Amino acid sequence: MTMIRILRAVCVSMVISFGVTSARAEAFKVGRLSCISGPRVGQVLGSTQSLRCVFHRRRSSRRYIYDGRIRRAGLDVGVIRAGTLTWTVFARNSRRVGPGRLTGSYVGASASVALGPGFGANVLVGGSRRSIVLQPLSVERALGINLAVGLTNLTLSARGT
Repeated sequence: MTMIRILRAVCVSMVISFGVTSARAEAFKVGRLSCISGPRVGQVLGSTQSLRCVFHRRRSSRRYIYDGRIRRAGLDVGVIRAGTLTWTVFARNSRRVGPGRLTGSYVGASASVALGPGFGANVLVGGSRRSIVLQPLSVERALGINLAVGLTNLTLSARGT
């Protein structure tokens, strides 16, 4: 019962932060980051998952490829097959978002649940000089049986570096 309350509180706070920031942040929207994740096995106190990501720059046909690793610390129980995560990317200066610019470490909170198909949310801030924000409420789609709530660290590196 306590876990359901924690999950509910995390989801509500993410939705509230999304609603408050989305109107102000629209001017800084620079693109979308789409990631395909490998399988994840929750180890009760956390998990690690590999990612292949593509940054789609807004109003441009340019695409930038990233390798990533997402680590979760907190309650993480179950098994997830491959899935997808998608974030809207915000930055202070859209002209400076180019190759490798999303490289760095992002930290925040996440929550996900899956019983067959599953969904999740991630609140992450970081990147180069903490100048990049990944949408306060991301979309995560996965297939498996899992419950995860905790702190999240996403590390991105430009492909080939």
